Amino acid sequence: MLSSPEIQAIRSRFPLLRNKIYLNSCSQGALSDAVEDGLREYVASWHEHGSPWDIWVERYEAARSQFAGFIGATADEVAIVPCASAGINSVASALTFDRRKKVVMGEFEFPTMGHIWLAQQKRGAQVDFVSAVGNCIPTENYERAIDRQTLIVPLTGVCFMNGFRSAVREVVRLAHANGALVMLDDYQDCGTRPVNVRTADVDFYVTGTLKYLLGPPGLAFLYVRKELIASLQPTITGWFAQSNPFAFDVKCFDPAPSARRFEAGSPPVPNIYAAMRGIELLREIGLDNVSWQIHELASALLDGAQKLGLSAKTPTTSVGPLVVLQCKDAAGLVEKLAASGIVCSSRHDGLRLSFHVYNTLEDVRAVLQVLEQNLDPLVTDTANVSRD
Repeated sequence: MLSSPEIQAIRSRFPLLRNKIYLNSCSQGALSDAVEDGLREYVASWHEHGSPWDIWVERYEAARSQFAGFIGATADEVAIVPCASAGINSVASALTFDRRKKVVMGEFEFPTMGHIWLAQQKRGAQVDFVSAVGNCIPTENYERAIDRQTLIVPLTGVCFMNGFRSAVREVVRLAHANGALVMLDDYQDCGTRPVNVRTADVDFYVTGTLKYLLGPPGLAFLYVRKELIASLQPTITGWFAQSNPFAFDVKCFDPAPSARRFEAGSPPVPNIYAAMRGIELLREIGLDNVSWQIHELASALLDGAQKLGLSAKTPTTSVGPLVVLQCKDAAGLVEKLAASGIVCSSRHDGLRLSFHVYNTLEDVRAVLQVLEQNLDPLVTDTANVSRD
């Protein structure tokens, strides 16, 4: 648990927080001095050396090892990709839909997950969506959908629309009992608490750096369980996916024996320099400390919203970095909060507020004060008003 002075020291690393209450880390993490220094380091290397690809490739491999350690994997199980979509597409291209055709996913997935797997229908895939009940997807709904015809189950860790946290262990158990693979999309959660892909027992894991990992856009990571790599040959590929990218042999197709076979072209070097500093900062703070701070803040906001009689889309059992309040005019409320120096976002009928380790209870109180003064755009439920 972080002390107040420790939190203030962390906040001092993020210049934006001097002028704003920043509750939009689910869209883009706040910029720290560490990440900015990483970008400066890249620029300095470019100035000094011109084209130091030997140095840049070393940094690229260092990023692979760093992220592997961050999620409990080995470096040869991690691919560096420009975005989560690229990683998902690469995996999809390596699968066939002859013996098993079904792709089973919840309707709370981020749109790109649905788009990519629906595109595989042309290759024989059958996409089945698991229905929600209110703002949750019960595990039994997955149990009814997953069978021996299921090839893969894409699964969001935390829903981007309402903050619902999936029952990952239970869904993985159901999928594996039927011989199906699981791909965990942890973009809305990675960086907020410790992650171990071995304990989670997932086959694929994808996330990017621009949210809770505190990095820039344009960089993502794909984990592929070591035992699967040799059996999967992506048809979306490129020169950095080859065993020796610098062989420059146009007539030779020789995919790397590691997860690098899921990559494509030249790595996004500037983003790597910056992202490594963000991950390093999180490890210095400690993921357990990050998780505790976020839990306290999200719980405080949900409790305050209940006392105001507000309807929350986020289940209280799914408390995490995202808290979403139901609105009649979410976009308009985002503008009202912005006028008070509070940065957040909206998705559909939800006001989306996301916490990170640099947020405080003072931020929560400031939000609740603005909400109390602007109840009209919110959906209220008088049955939830506290009688304290």
